[in-house]
Amino acid sequence: MPESGTPLVRVLMPSPIGPLGVEVLGAAITRVLIDPAEPELSTFTPLQVIEESELLDEVFGRLSEYFAGARRKLDLEVDFSACAGGAFARRVLREATRIAYGRTRTYRNVAEAVGRPDCSDEVLAVLLGNPLPILIPCHRVVADDGGLGEYVGGGRRKRWLLDLESQAEEPL
Repeated sequence: MPESGTPLVRVLMPSPIGPLGVEVLGAAITRVLIDPAEPELSTFTPLQVIEESELLDEVFGRLSEYFAGARRKLDLEVDFSACAGGAFARRVLREATRIAYGRTRTYRNVAEAVGRPDCSDEVLAVLLGNPLPILIPCHRVVADDGGLGEYVGGGRRKRWLLDLESQAEEPL
């Protein structure tokens, strides 16, 4: 947990799926917004004008490598405190982090893994509220009928991320 008084850094990073608003508190990423809108958009500082720091260089370097298809695991510290919905939501989001790059699972698979097999709709609701998309790869969770399903960043972005990951020579 970050020390009291640690400043929240809000950086706007360009990406192939649109601008990403990334919040960093201490050494942990607290939130990622895909294509943030005003008035919140103006609260982010563009990446190109951020003062250099080892942490920010590492965070944005790893994200850039991921989007280029050169990195499969981001291995960045995340802070789950922005996750609404209590223990069930945290279990769902942690389960999503266990889905390997290039693989998918269904909403029902995730519901079963967290001990609530009849809660596919609730799993979807949690994933649509994921405050850390990409870092918590909710895009890897698809509809029970084999369809794409929904995504916090929209279907076009979900398809792009799944296509990026499917190009891997051998999934982890």
